Amino acid sequence: MTGIILAGGKSRRMGENKAFIDVGGVPLFERVYRVFKEIFTEIIVVANDAGLFEGYEARLQKDILLNKGPLGGLYTGLFYSSNYHAFCTACDMPLLNPWLIKYMVEERGRYDVIVPKTPDGLHPLHAIYSKKCLSPMRQLLDRDDLRIVNFFHRVRVRYIDETEIRKVDPHMRSFINVNTEEEMETVRGILVETEQ
Repeated sequence: MTGIILAGGKSRRMGENKAFIDVGGVPLFERVYRVFKEIFTEIIVVANDAGLFEGYEARLQKDILLNKGPLGGLYTGLFYSSNYHAFCTACDMPLLNPWLIKYMVEERGRYDVIVPKTPDGLHPLHAIYSKKCLSPMRQLLDRDDLRIVNFFHRVRVRYIDETEIRKVDPHMRSFINVNTEEEMETVRGILVETEQ
């Protein structure tokens, strides 16, 4: 399976390139990359400034369609994936749980989307997609409908519920992403607590 890391965000709220913000001595992107290296045979990084990631063992791709947000990045990564299924996440999710990802990989079966569903809703940037998703994704992109979940009704979806998630990620920290300084401090606190 391919692992896709979306690293093309503009980080408006953080004021700098989020991918390289240091969290507990390790950049955000590096934390995601290390988990991916454990699991995936192919890693694709979707970033419009691909040069920033040349030191990593990964395929670097620029967005096929510019300014289409995470859906555009997901479409690009899946388009270039050598495998039929790909797990996709953003570079600002530093608390990924490899056991949850592996559980989702095992559950893919005949499904086109495997996505966690928590009381907060769906987590489409911590999900697995099949190549069958490319056509309905492209249709959304062409009409500038950029909400990832808006094509789910057209494919076979497996929802990973809270009970399943908590078996391997009891605090459901996998889905924490970093958009503000406050969220960054929360993550730093968790890392201090878990890495002691």
